[in-house]
Amino acid sequence: MFVDKAEITVKAGKGGNGAVSFRREKYIPAGGPDGGDGGRGGDIIVSVDTNMSTLMDFRYKKKYAAENGADGSGGMKSGKDGKDILIQVPDGTVIRDKESNAVIIDMTGKTKHILAKGGSGGWGNAHFATPTRQAPRFAKSGLPGHELDAILELKLLADVGLIGYPNVGKSSLLSVVSNAHPKIANYHFTTLFPNLGVVYIKHGNSFIIADIPGIINGASDGAGLGYDFLRHIDRCRLIIHVVDISAFEGRDPCDDFDTINRELEKYSEQLAKRPQIVAANKIDAAQDEALTERFVKYMEQRGHKVFLTSAATKQGVAELINAAAQILGGLPPVKRFETEYIEKQIIKGSPQELLIENFDDVWTIEGEWVERIMANINFSDYESRMYFDRLLRVNGVFKRLEELGIADGDTVSIYNTEFNYEREN
Repeated sequence: MFVDKAEITVKAGKGGNGAVSFRREKYIPAGGPDGGDGGRGGDIIVSVDTNMSTLMDFRYKKKYAAENGADGSGGMKSGKDGKDILIQVPDGTVIRDKESNAVIIDMTGKTKHILAKGGSGGWGNAHFATPTRQAPRFAKSGLPGHELDAILELKLLADVGLIGYPNVGKSSLLSVVSNAHPKIANYHFTTLFPNLGVVYIKHGNSFIIADIPGIINGASDGAGLGYDFLRHIDRCRLIIHVVDISAFEGRDPCDDFDTINRELEKYSEQLAKRPQIVAANKIDAAQDEALTERFVKYMEQRGHKVFLTSAATKQGVAELINAAAQILGGLPPVKRFETEYIEKQIIKGSPQELLIENFDDVWTIEGEWVERIMANINFSDYESRMYFDRLLRVNGVFKRLEELGIADGDTVSIYNTEFNYEREN
């Protein structure tokens, strides 16, 4: 069964807790703190499996949870890191955040991506030892792992998409020009899911072509099968619009063309502007020459090249495919979806969301906002340190510390960087 959309819940592992422990050995009266750090929580990693062609596996397994990190222990022993979980998806899968619908990652051509990062392990009490605090009786808890609901969407990696009303001959055309063997029958919606084929041109050139199941009037609003499969045209660099020129079913081919393009525009304005060439198919069964001439003139007025084709007799098929190959040569590569989710997270990460914890006279600060800032600070340079100090003050971090009860001389620890707090005069 072809499944091209799925929802999953992923939860990275929690970091292990740091240990409170003191070295106690015979003849060593003042061994000092030796509590180890907690292990890192396991990550949720997605990778591309080129042998997969559907999201079928995710119909049965929807929840993925990585292993938690182990707690630290005495003797400066760090806890074991939690095991990562690897989720394999087909090439061309776009992963979105369910809450915001923002694109997290487009796995097209990717190898691996960390979808949910495990929590950091907590510090053992050995981290908090100073010349004036030689026996800290506290440690830090591990941080929780990232958790989210994600939507997986498979968007076919095809260069050319065949679109048009049901029963206009798309599947027949695909079977003639490629190595695909789609089901072909004389009734609507014979094709229930997209079919892919490889078209080989002379001199070793080739491209991938997809038969998109019948789009009808109202497809963008959920009618027919079109809504479910319109997403598969997103990546197509070129569209071959197949129209039944025989008018056997009583429809006007000009109206058919306009109707399908309106559905494309409703779904995506960018998609409606994608290059199109027109295949006036079933020309062998056409009885009304005036209708054919009117359709060709109508298309040319709109700037579309028309090929009179017949999948049954192969008339005009070679010319159509050669034209498609020539146009593809001048078009940009297959579309990739830009990441939106990380940008959203950066905006969301703010000073107000920092995690501030107090352990006696030590205050720890953690969070994405301060972690990004510290990556750009040179703490060996006085001006850089003053800039960091100003950022914390202007963004209200010191105010929060004061509201929580920090005292002058207390230690502030931010990702292994420590300084003594002093109120501004």
